[in-house]
Amino acid sequence: MQRVTIQDIADALGISRNTVSKAINNSDGLADATREKILQKAVEMGYKQFSYVAALAGNAGPLPSIIDEAPAPGGEIALFTTNIFSQTNHFSASMMDRVQRELSQLGYILSIHVVDRESLARRALPATFNKEKCSGIFCIEMFDWAYDEMVCGLGLPVLFVDGPHKRYGNSLPADQLYMENALGITKLVNDMLRKGKQRIGFIGDYEHCQSFFERYSAFRCAMLLAGAPVEEHFCLKAVHRDEVEAGLSALGELPEMFICANDFIAVDAIQALGRMGKSVPGDVLISGFDDAPESRIVTPPLTTVHIHTQSMAYSAVHLLLTRIKEPALDYRVTYTETELINRESTKI
Repeated sequence: MQRVTIQDIADALGISRNTVSKAINNSDGLADATREKILQKAVEMGYKQFSYVAALAGNAGPLPSIIDEAPAPGGEIALFTTNIFSQTNHFSASMMDRVQRELSQLGYILSIHVVDRESLARRALPATFNKEKCSGIFCIEMFDWAYDEMVCGLGLPVLFVDGPHKRYGNSLPADQLYMENALGITKLVNDMLRKGKQRIGFIGDYEHCQSFFERYSAFRCAMLLAGAPVEEHFCLKAVHRDEVEAGLSALGELPEMFICANDFIAVDAIQALGRMGKSVPGDVLISGFDDAPESRIVTPPLTTVHIHTQSMAYSAVHLLLTRIKEPALDYRVTYTETELINRESTKI
């Protein structure tokens, strides 16, 4: 039987592929009636990429799972994380919520283990972790290279959702899942350059993680390939969230735009600029990345890059379960689609 695609659903309804994608990924910008019609058609056609949290009105049975597997005999999957659940609006929180539900349908239990700073420094496994019961490990917000290498050496299937930066060309011996980090930023930079905005800076520690490094690299490459100079003093590339205001205050002048490594940094920058008597977008344009809920409620609403967390969840489950079944597979580095969202913070 041929697998049903997003394009198949779009063709059946006579609408665009992008509209179907928004409904399936629970993105903003669709009327409830349109979303429900699309999801009903997806179920009707046998689209199995996702199982939805709530059954649609009038749907008698359970919706299909994201992966065709028989339930496992009581397997346990461990989630190693540093601080992801202290920020419930971080994209990974909603992604792992979906992953947990999918694993439960397949007979697995997801156990959560927080790795504190002391454990990172000592390279110690969480006291709550039992290797003998574990079938595989998800690592999220795990950016300490030495600790991650230790986890990879446990002899268990491991999947990193994001990970430590690869600035020097090294890669962990494990499967890795990322959101696509370059295209949205590349498009945004080129759009701004075409509108005459040449002085563009970057805010964020590009060595914090691989995704930040890729976003910073995309910014620099887009500028370089367009023949636009990168003014280094406008690149606050070693700045953490609590240092944003100090970094901005130390500048003698502001660029025309800042691209921020994520939405949290961008919101901090907007607030810091406000305290400095500067307006967004009046005095400087600002963009972020992640499409966190804060990006929609901040004033002005933030231009950002949307991460499809449902697609991330599907890919995460698929990568780890196939690694459990086929441990000899070559390591895979997988990217899921993202989408540039233009809002008021970059309006010219």
